[in-house]
Amino acid sequence: MLEFGDLRTLAAAGVAEICRVKGAGTAKAASIIAALELANRCQGRRLANGDRFTSPEQVYEHYNFTYRDRRKEYFLALLLDGKNRVIREVRISEGSLNQSIVHPREVFNPAVRESAAAIILVHNHPTGDPAPSREDREITRRLKEAGDLMGVKVLDHIIIGDGAFVSFTSEGML
Repeated sequence: MLEFGDLRTLAAAGVAEICRVKGAGTAKAASIIAALELANRCQGRRLANGDRFTSPEQVYEHYNFTYRDRRKEYFLALLLDGKNRVIREVRISEGSLNQSIVHPREVFNPAVRESAAAIILVHNHPTGDPAPSREDREITRRLKEAGDLMGVKVLDHIIIGDGAFVSFTSEGML
């Protein structure tokens, strides 16, 4: 599969793209995609109740392999208890190449149901550039304000790019 250059490019390819390679049919393409997805999942460990993130770097390391090469934006909320231990991870939205629609009620509904004391927001940028957009800054501001009103602290918003990340807290934007 030299046509793809490297494994990351191959992993990002779809079935139709792989099928264009001589000798690769639908079944082989599906097998390749499945094997690469398994390898990707082996890179990270599943979150368990009670796990604790103590730095933005830990959050990035945990989610980097899963979200850095996605072709769509995914927006997650990590629900935390009073000691900042993970209650659970919630996928809030799946968007397009450059945007994901996020509304405060979608973020805080699971947080209230699970009695979360705090949340960490995580999303990826399919372009690979983790620099926050104007929309990223605006939704973070709105979510922080909503959290303050509801008594659910927004601890950080981490944007995952290709080999890099931005932490709103570390950058003084939260």
